Amino acid sequence: MTSRYGSSEASHALNSLSPRRRTVVKAAAATAVLAGPLAAALPARAAAEVPQFLHGVASGDPLPEGVLLWTRVTPTAEAAPGSGLGPDTEVSWTVARDKAFTNIVAKGSTTATAASDHTVKADIRGLAPATDYWFRFSAGGVDSPVARTRTAPAADAAVRGLRFGVVSCANWEAGYFSAYRHLAARGDLDAWLHLGDYIYEYGTGKYGTRGTVVRPHSPANEILTLADYRVRHGRYKTDADLQALHSAAPVIAIWDDHEFANDAWSGGAENHTEGAEGAWAARQSAAKQAYFEWMPVRPAIAGTTYRRLRFGKLADLSLLDLRSFRSQQVAVGKGSVDDPERTITGRAQLDWLKAGLKASDTTWRLVGNSVMISPFAIGSLAADIFKPLAELLGLPKEGLALNTDQWDGYTDDRRELLAHLRSNAIRNTVFLTGDIHMAWANDVPVDAGTYPLSPSAATEFVVTSVTSDNLDDLVKVPEGTVTALASPVIRAANRHVHWVDTDRHGYGVLDITADRAQMDYYVLSDRTKANATSAWSRSYRTLSGTQKMERTNDPV
Repeated sequence: MTSRYGSSEASHALNSLSPRRRTVVKAAAATAVLAGPLAAALPARAAAEVPQFLHGVASGDPLPEGVLLWTRVTPTAEAAPGSGLGPDTEVSWTVARDKAFTNIVAKGSTTATAASDHTVKADIRGLAPATDYWFRFSAGGVDSPVARTRTAPAADAAVRGLRFGVVSCANWEAGYFSAYRHLAARGDLDAWLHLGDYIYEYGTGKYGTRGTVVRPHSPANEILTLADYRVRHGRYKTDADLQALHSAAPVIAIWDDHEFANDAWSGGAENHTEGAEGAWAARQSAAKQAYFEWMPVRPAIAGTTYRRLRFGKLADLSLLDLRSFRSQQVAVGKGSVDDPERTITGRAQLDWLKAGLKASDTTWRLVGNSVMISPFAIGSLAADIFKPLAELLGLPKEGLALNTDQWDGYTDDRRELLAHLRSNAIRNTVFLTGDIHMAWANDVPVDAGTYPLSPSAATEFVVTSVTSDNLDDLVKVPEGTVTALASPVIRAANRHVHWVDTDRHGYGVLDITADRAQMDYYVLSDRTKANATSAWSRSYRTLSGTQKMERTNDPV
């Protein structure tokens, strides 16, 4: 336990398995891939093998009394991510109440090793609730950048308001992460939520670039091994805008499919061929290990990312893992999405979620949800819009369209969850969702076919992608063109949908008070420009007790 006023005798550092044999074989290749970038990033004194913090610092999973700190040290030039090389290196951390570090409240140290890819985690406890702190790491006389973090309010605190950044779907090759820079510049976030697809697994030019790679992935191949996943995480963490956001506020993250492979399920993925690419279990294990090494996320129940955080009496946040336990997606025309034996959550996680929602005594019950829970009927979209939509969602381009990767493909789990909300009179449940590369504001109806004559059980805010393709990118038309045509048709077929923007990239800012939960949607000027500007687009809110969306004309 870390004393609030003294040094820490014990620390939490990432425990990792030793690299598997095939990972070690890949070490030389991984080192070669990053040798150029690392050499360029290191100052002249690197010849003396001075440790460096090339991947920034981060914090996450804030608690009332603590927060998880993260960094990655590069002790020598050869110790590139995924290389399996480099010496054991002592890394210390310091936490203070002020940016100048005149009021130090916690210190500690651990050893970074190649076994954990020289990543370091420190689970700091003994802090004060609802308080800003600053922290840094040190190794070999070199200090990391300084970062801000913030603890959660006390469990029984009366909290006036909370503000979270909300993001999803950041494809490195498709553009720059300007959304992160604009969120970091706000300076008013209690935390930020990443709802999945923090990284993408594809090889260079294989996804969402339409022949134009804005900046190439590393490694260039599709990532399969532990070394591959480590290298890809390492490349992402060199992004200056991502580093800035990690330095500005703690992250609360869940994974979706691309942290593994496209349309992942418990036993495989659409983008995985068992024979050619090895056993799925090995790839899944490698992806999870690299994720927990490289992300400031506490491994939670059953070694997954489903867990729950609380922010005083105002809100709790249930975070879902919708990849580790789900049944394989039903192919359209084969099998039934209504089969009660099929699950998106797994029995244990669904029971955990239901129990937590019922027991909650907070004003708001937030659910971090990687794929859309609201029903989505395609409607009578014209072929020139339907075909790119089908491509975006991975659907057949002819015939009946249903996105079976969403909750639409697992209707029995959704029916059970929504019935639980209704039968127990559980109010103010808000799903926070990514994945679909569009922005939505939805009621979550108990029966979409009879809505709005039948009730709404919850509401759902869906944020668009940071960079990953949306419909105008696929059709290659000016931004807003597809939305103008598709939105009226989608809303006519889905009366619970208040708004959908199929075309723009950006982020959300969720602001919560006792009276309402509001999402402000922001859009970027151009994902392919490093200096892209940001502008407010729309805002929607749900008033306490209503379980319904309404538009509001101003951001918070």
